[in-house]
Amino acid sequence: MTSGLLEDASFNQSPAFGDVDLFAADRPLTDAAARLGLDAKALSACGRDYGSAETLDLGRIANENPPRLRTMDGKGNRLDLVEFHPAYHALMTKSIGHGIHASAHDGSDPKGPLSSRAVRLYLATQAESGHLCPITMTHACIGALRAEPAVLKKWRSRILSRSYDPRPLPWGQKTGVTLGMGMTERQGGTDVRANITQAVMQGDHVEITGHKWFMSAPMCDAFLVLAQAAQESGGNGLTCYLMPRHRPDGSANGLRFQRLKDKLGNKSNASSEVEFHAAYAERVGPAGAGVRTIIEMVNLTRLDCAIASAGQMRIALSQALHHLRNRSVFQKKLADQPAMRAVAADLALELEAQVALVFRLAHAADSAATDPREAAYARLLTPAVKFLVCKSTPQVVYESLECLGGNGYTEDLPLARYYREAPLNAIWEGSGNVMALDVLRAAGRHPEAAMDTLSRLVRTASRAFNVAPLAQALEQTLKSAEAERRARFLCEGLARIAALAALVDAGSEFATLYGETRLGAGHFAQFGTADLGTAEMRLMDRALAI
Repeated sequence: MTSGLLEDASFNQSPAFGDVDLFAADRPLTDAAARLGLDAKALSACGRDYGSAETLDLGRIANENPPRLRTMDGKGNRLDLVEFHPAYHALMTKSIGHGIHASAHDGSDPKGPLSSRAVRLYLATQAESGHLCPITMTHACIGALRAEPAVLKKWRSRILSRSYDPRPLPWGQKTGVTLGMGMTERQGGTDVRANITQAVMQGDHVEITGHKWFMSAPMCDAFLVLAQAAQESGGNGLTCYLMPRHRPDGSANGLRFQRLKDKLGNKSNASSEVEFHAAYAERVGPAGAGVRTIIEMVNLTRLDCAIASAGQMRIALSQALHHLRNRSVFQKKLADQPAMRAVAADLALELEAQVALVFRLAHAADSAATDPREAAYARLLTPAVKFLVCKSTPQVVYESLECLGGNGYTEDLPLARYYREAPLNAIWEGSGNVMALDVLRAAGRHPEAAMDTLSRLVRTASRAFNVAPLAQALEQTLKSAEAERRARFLCEGLARIAALAALVDAGSEFATLYGETRLGAGHFAQFGTADLGTAEMRLMDRALAI
């Protein structure tokens, strides 16, 4: 009898999470897509693909088998190759096939191209986040390459290709390419103007000598890098260049990878330290305008950071809700236990607002070229939204992990991997203080547009909750000598008002509840402390509608 009991492997354990339509099961997401007029049928197919048990397992395998750097072969010849597990290549093939690397630029999504792509990115990151680093950079590089039309024209067809080609060949011999970037150096980090890497003119190109302290996805086919144009005609100073892995004659370019970073998470993705030894490169944009040129790429990657972080929160909460609905404690499902329901619903409310916010920002980015007010919204809110969403992710993922108890803390389930991944997007492309200071810079450079944006947000948000006192405090602080010291207060306050306004714009029944629990005087810091009343089950059911 005892033996038979022990052979029953279920023992009140929740079943494996998988074979889920990640799009259709996410009501905040489907509502956002409907508001933007996106193709729900196509996005649902994408959701089923990334939510399949097979795809979710590829994420596990790719992280359990991280990339390996081979600097030389057995005879001492330089290789500078990074080898990846087939699971990584399978994920890259899938995401490039879905066009996440280029669909915003190829005309395949004529209505809301950035928004439609954002949905697919949000879905893809739920399967695995690390492989999306080169996907995001390839998507974003076109923003910078537009500053040099001749270079963009030469590379465009292979960037837009839906064919993933990992072969280490010269880019002209490949069916598709990926692009990366390298900005920071060990002596300066965020202060890229302190870069010491030098670019020297050699006829129609430059040769670059120096280093980069972080250069992710080193197997990309080319990299946008910053270097000092010390001897370049047309002016000196920090300049943007496109550096391919191979020189035009097909020989290996002068990139020497020193090591791969041993990171907290993001294990499937290779991030390298690299030295440049007279490496061939072509200028992108005017000499001395490197920051202005590459910021067009950075703005797109920052939007991706916010979108992907929202996706990470969503998959963690989905795993938690799945467990709560299938695990019984004290003769009740966990989802019916009042204290547990309070936590899960509070997490769902946070995600409700942040999904509305990131897709409101994506819509602004889509409209920026033709609508000055939307351009002003995107300029002011991109760093603020990245600040709020990315910084919320570790706490939401942790609370979701805790819902599984001790199981959540084991490496046999994916929550531990999600938790290690969670801080990354808050650090990549500008940490919290950088984002907060960028909000100050955006407001300082375009003060009238910034005040107009804030005023419109306040008018909208106030239909659900009185944000006027907070808005007045933000405006007074912004104009004071304390603005830089209080930069995080300004940044988060702006983002919270924008999140509430996004819920109001969406017609959400939870807008007032969000205002009361996030902006009201009695709000505590921990999830589960807010009184959500009868909204709890509706929030949970919207977060995972299966």
